[in-house]
Amino acid sequence: MLGRARLTVAFLLLGFFSSVAHAQQDRTITIGSKSFTESVLLGELAAGLLNAPGSKAEHRKQLGGTRILWSALQRGDIDIYPEYSGTIAREIFAGKQPGSLADIRRELASHGIGMTEPLGFNNTYAIAMKPRRASDLGIATISDLARHPSLRLGFSNEFMDRGDGWPALKQAYALPHNNVRGLDHDLAYRALEGGDLDAIDVYSTDAEISYYGLQLLTDDRSYFPAYDAVFLYRLELEKSDPGAIRSLRRLEGSIDANRMSALNRAVKIGKQAEPVVAAGFLRERFDLYASVAVDSMLSRLMQRTAEHLALVGLSLLAAILVAIPVGLYAARRPRLGQVLLGMTGIAQTIPGLALLVLMIPLFGIGAEPAIAALFLYSLLPIVRNTHAGIVGISLSLSESAQALGLSRAGRLVHIELPLAMPSILAGIKTAAVINIGTATLGALIGAGGYGQPILTGIRLDDMGLILEGAVPAAALALLAQGAFELGERLFLPRPLRSQRSA
Repeated sequence: MLGRARLTVAFLLLGFFSSVAHAQQDRTITIGSKSFTESVLLGELAAGLLNAPGSKAEHRKQLGGTRILWSALQRGDIDIYPEYSGTIAREIFAGKQPGSLADIRRELASHGIGMTEPLGFNNTYAIAMKPRRASDLGIATISDLARHPSLRLGFSNEFMDRGDGWPALKQAYALPHNNVRGLDHDLAYRALEGGDLDAIDVYSTDAEISYYGLQLLTDDRSYFPAYDAVFLYRLELEKSDPGAIRSLRRLEGSIDANRMSALNRAVKIGKQAEPVVAAGFLRERFDLYASVAVDSMLSRLMQRTAEHLALVGLSLLAAILVAIPVGLYAARRPRLGQVLLGMTGIAQTIPGLALLVLMIPLFGIGAEPAIAALFLYSLLPIVRNTHAGIVGISLSLSESAQALGLSRAGRLVHIELPLAMPSILAGIKTAAVINIGTATLGALIGAGGYGQPILTGIRLDDMGLILEGAVPAAALALLAQGAFELGERLFLPRPLRSQRSA
């Protein structure tokens, strides 16, 4: 008996450790990338290398800027993402500003983060102008900008607030300019080409520099540090999947600046998909042949529709379950009701993107923070219309129902809710339409939906991709509005259909 028991325990332990090893082997490594082409390309290169030896890697593209990716890496929402040494020193560790790569690596290790050796190119910041405009004004260096305070400057939104961005650059060069706009990095090139701006910030490996024939101003005070491309990764990954890190390190020293510019140009100017360009590089550099599946427009549309419906549907359902009781309570308690209406109204005053970012510390990146933000946006129209529908019921009608012996619950179910239903449905319809449009912002934090092709289209200057997200979003909003109108006709008594919210 004792021998059998020992044998049973041994088999159980063997099964346990086998399942643990199998779980670790099947663990999906999540690679993140920022919202510009080079970062997406580097993410594709990492995914291609990690998937080749049997590891399972997933690339989550265009998750936002430095702070979002850095926070996601620390929380474990992602395991790896491409970064730049200057950004780490000047932005992530702005208060400490480690000087060397060894200093950066020690500081990262204290946060549980590792760093590869540089990939082989320095993608530093630069200030660019059209050559003719620069020549007419006699501008060749960043210092020369100070002699022309009326110039129109346009910088990427992240550069406007970074520790190594515009505020510090302005101070370092004593630049007097006040006409400075923040805008999307890719749109800035088009604004410069169209004559709406005089100077913009660029990355030195951007494909647009040569495409538009731009002049880079000399950084005569050596303000910008080296921005050597590296990969950051969670140190625990070295223990759980050391093979993945070995695969990742194959990219060290493998890409020079000219090669990176060519890869960017293939995507931005040649209109090739990032996975195709990345696969071509891996085949040429490492003799690694990886299959690349490019989804059809129909499959992409189906996927984005499912993602968008999930974002809108879950957030709207949660809002209905919460907002209608809150609206009823607000109608029963007038003084407290005004406080509740004011509180639900606060969410509407917060810009959509800001609200999404505020949700990230609570829920991480992906669909969860987007659903939470959309839920908050949905509360006000439903609460307000529920409150308006209830308080708009004639007092004499309520008193008559009470005189007939109906309880408070009976009055609510049989009289008040039916009479208030047109107003409540109008609030739900408003919330649904608002959510469908606002949900497109969720793509900025990896939530998918129709915003994903819109963001990619803006980045690649591809109107077809922009329309691939914008047209279905508009159609879905119209469809939702029509569905609510039809539901009102089918389920509301005729005398109530003509009622409208206050």
